[in-house]
Amino acid sequence: MSIRLIALDLDDTLLNSKHQIAPPCVSAIQEARKKGVLVTLATGRMFRSAVGFAHELEIDLPLITYQGALVKHSLSEKTIYYKPLPTELSRELMYFLKEIGVYYHSYFDDQLYVEAFTEDNEKYASITGVERIKVDSLVDLLESRPALEILAVVPQKKQLSHLVDELSYRYGEHLNISRFKKRYLEILNKEATKLHALQVICRQYGIHQSEVMAVGDNYNDISMIEWAGLGVAMGNAYPEVKKIANYVTRSNDEQGVAEAIHRFVLRG
Repeated sequence: MSIRLIALDLDDTLLNSKHQIAPPCVSAIQEARKKGVLVTLATGRMFRSAVGFAHELEIDLPLITYQGALVKHSLSEKTIYYKPLPTELSRELMYFLKEIGVYYHSYFDDQLYVEAFTEDNEKYASITGVERIKVDSLVDLLESRPALEILAVVPQKKQLSHLVDELSYRYGEHLNISRFKKRYLEILNKEATKLHALQVICRQYGIHQSEVMAVGDNYNDISMIEWAGLGVAMGNAYPEVKKIANYVTRSNDEQGVAEAIHRFVLRG
């Protein structure tokens, strides 16, 4: 079967190291759309941070954000899929992270909330173009609304591995716990994955698994890359991602997304 839907991760995949979409990638996506191929974004970013790129690409589809915890239409902003964290587990996790001295921030109602302004969340806010909202207690926010995600920032790689093991042992049956880059740990609802969200979009548009191309670079991309009819890893992807992909394209600074689209969609 030919490709009918392309799901693209943003950071270190579609976006280059300057956090921009290179013109060759824009052109390739536009050409694919002219052929009737649907293109969407599948990112760990907040919706408010991802939607500007969707508008730049003139995408008129639901976007997968927060790794799949929130799927929202790029234009109408209608929510298609919403899987926040269970409140009691969120409260327990926040207390646990505070007890062991691991910094974390959280997301409520598509806003970034922090208990302190730090170098890490300042850098994140600068890259993603979002505002940080400081509150006295993230736990207290849970009284009025659920959290979409908890993101822990771990100083050392060894400590991150230990924390992944510990949380997976305690909560693996109920939560999606995944590493992001070398220092971050994303904690979400068990059903908040790029795979689950992508399947929701496919059902809505009548697209078969074999007609999907998924492109990414990081641990949180593995599920959708492995599931898609054509799974593509970036040249700069982690080895674990490359291992399960059907094809490894060029890096994000070498317009790897454009190369993959030309190879499998425009020449197909």
